[in-house]
Amino acid sequence: MSIVVIGNGMAGSRLVTEIRERDREVPLTVFGAEPEQPYNRILLSNVLAGAAGPEQIGLVDRAWYGRNGVDARHGVEVTAIDRAARVVHASDGTATPYGTLVIATGSRSIVPPIPGTEDGLPEGALAFRTLDDCRAIIGAAEGARRAVVIGGGLLGIEAARGLAGRGLDVTVAHLAGHLMERQLDPGAGEVLARTLRRLGIRARLEAHVTSLRTRDDAGARRVTGVGLAPPDGDVPADLVVLACGVRPETGLARAAGLAVDRGIVVDGALRSVTDPAVRAIGECCQHDGTVYGLVAPAWEQAAVLADLLTGADAGARFTGARQITRLKAAGVDLVAMGETHHGDDDPGVEVMRFADASRGTYKKVVVRGDRVVGAILLGETSTAGTLTRLYDRAAPPPAERLGMLFAGVGGAQAADSPVRMPDLATVCHCNNVSKGQIRACWEKGARSVDEIADATRAGTGCGGCRDTVCGIVEWLGEQAVPS
Repeated sequence: MSIVVIGNGMAGSRLVTEIRERDREVPLTVFGAEPEQPYNRILLSNVLAGAAGPEQIGLVDRAWYGRNGVDARHGVEVTAIDRAARVVHASDGTATPYGTLVIATGSRSIVPPIPGTEDGLPEGALAFRTLDDCRAIIGAAEGARRAVVIGGGLLGIEAARGLAGRGLDVTVAHLAGHLMERQLDPGAGEVLARTLRRLGIRARLEAHVTSLRTRDDAGARRVTGVGLAPPDGDVPADLVVLACGVRPETGLARAAGLAVDRGIVVDGALRSVTDPAVRAIGECCQHDGTVYGLVAPAWEQAAVLADLLTGADAGARFTGARQITRLKAAGVDLVAMGETHHGDDDPGVEVMRFADASRGTYKKVVVRGDRVVGAILLGETSTAGTLTRLYDRAAPPPAERLGMLFAGVGGAQAADSPVRMPDLATVCHCNNVSKGQIRACWEKGARSVDEIADATRAGTGCGGCRDTVCGIVEWLGEQAVPS
């Protein structure tokens, strides 16, 4: 049974490597519309800021495909799916048969119908989604002094921080009343805005973008700013970055007659509800009414599907995932999970909150029915590991509630301290790697963070756990030194 994967991004490339770890023989072909080797999209903001090069965020080396007998079609886009013949047609003119087809096409950037974009984006206005987008923005930033980022969600904040890191004067224009309104409550959004101001980034909230201002430049339209509805007025800019959200890329699936709602509708085995020979994972699929926009659920889906397709675990099922948002950029450290918008007067919930806006700190924990159902940690995240474990397991909170906000209170230890961390504690949530797995890897001979990452993938997702992995490796080394 041949397997064909459409999409070689974070979900598709992960599935391919998971399959090869379980089965070395099954015929496997993967199409990637981008010519690049697969890369970590989460770390694009580091590339934008100049803190990392494109080569440092790669996920799978090109040579790996040849060594592992995978037919990788880099830079080749699938143009049509013929479900009756079980064949995919591609932009290079090929027709590739499949026994099982996996769609992992991800998402595409939303470019809203702003006046000034009718004939495409003018010079100096760019979307932020791919590595090519990132390179184009870096090129446009050279010689630019002022930038406007349209959109104050997670992607917009990452773009703004990257541009500020290159020395640009940055304004974020956001339609909602506070930043990252999907993940944060108003109090946290206000503290985040204040933190960004200290980093040279201004936020215009409740800002309705009415147009992109342009001028003629040698026959081409070049952006000169962003028009905002009164009372805001215009914001001048040499560079405009659109980070207005993403939409699941489902065009191929729709054209092939597959059931599509917001994403390709799949069951617990990640099968299309229309055609059992077609599966879907990642941002393009919809399971139990939910489309996941984070990497950890996509990688969990990849592991489940690899088990199913190779027979490693015929009973494997994707049952849903808890969504944890992490933002770790220079000067901004944020973890948000679950139900974060409850107020003190909400019946049936207990809310614990601490804010110190002058220091950029905001902490909130929401408990319902003796279970942690939501949390925000901004600025100081030492208890992130503890809260994530409580949230992941729907576990009861400790009797000393302050220990969830402040490490060391009521006997609570810093979440990232390896001394009291149990082996079952999850260190890398993107890859579901526990402290015990890191210890076992170290005992087998891995001695550096990079060697641990190669063996377990810990730290290769959002990168937020890398300091913790480093601490565990250092601690294990100290334990091995004879006294």
